[in-house]
Amino acid sequence: MDTINETNFTFLNQKSVYKGKVREVYNINDELLVMIASDRLSAFDVILPRQIPFKGQILNQIATKMMNDTADIVPNWLIANPDENVAIGHLCEPFKVEMVIRGYVSGHAAREYKAGKRVLCGVPMPEGLKENDKFPSPLITPSTKADNGEHDEDISREDILAKGIVSEEDYIVLENYTRALFKRGTEIAAKRGLILVDTKYEFGKTKDGKIVLIDEIHTPDSSRYFYAEGYQERQDKGESQKQLSKEFVRQWLIENGFQGKEGQQIPEMTDAKILEISNRYIELYEQITGENFVKANTNNVLNRIEKNVTSFLADKN
Repeated sequence: MDTINETNFTFLNQKSVYKGKVREVYNINDELLVMIASDRLSAFDVILPRQIPFKGQILNQIATKMMNDTADIVPNWLIANPDENVAIGHLCEPFKVEMVIRGYVSGHAAREYKAGKRVLCGVPMPEGLKENDKFPSPLITPSTKADNGEHDEDISREDILAKGIVSEEDYIVLENYTRALFKRGTEIAAKRGLILVDTKYEFGKTKDGKIVLIDEIHTPDSSRYFYAEGYQERQDKGESQKQLSKEFVRQWLIENGFQGKEGQQIPEMTDAKILEISNRYIELYEQITGENFVKANTNNVLNRIEKNVTSFLADKN
């Protein structure tokens, strides 16, 4: 079976291409963006050496469904999905911050909390919490949007405004949209027996100045989920939570001596490990959407994508 490591297409009216950690974005005539979800896997801001079958399709289809399910409360960039791995939408000027929102003391927040820190991105965290406890109310903990290959950095609301990264008027909109999306995402997850623990949202401005949601939303790459059943019992016993997110990849890397730091070696990714990761992504897709995952035909997958995108763009002209 073919996986997508990278693409090198030349589409009609293509002006440029940006290659991110897992997505490749083609600018069409400064009007449309063609976003292709590859099967690359990144952790600790490092692209791992092997691809995960169907990961790109899973991320693209979850993001599409979640954008459609939140379009009534927050406008988004999406126009069409001509292929299982492709989203096409309006070209936007992205804000240079990621709006991270956390409902629980997990992941990065837990690591900071364990290190004794009680302020994250300028937001105080209460005393007396343990890992995976719920915060009294969700915390917005933004990060800078790193250039390719660089690490995202925590940043406070005050610094974002002081440095002029986002205007106060726009930032208020970003905060309101972030809280509304997290509330809706929490409700969707609850219907599927899941807890939306934390996530990130990215926003941009259209040519007419409208702020819209861009990139992925509520996927296992951008979000962390716990199973609701047994959550409190596991907390009471001090046990690890059963979760669906990319955190299991990070934990495996940490256990094998890799956190993206200089001099560290990425552990061997065996065929069995690749299959395990792929199955975990499929599990999340089916759990969060309530639908069976249908694997796309991956024979000549690059030809399939090129044909579908080319046909869509021809119809637009």
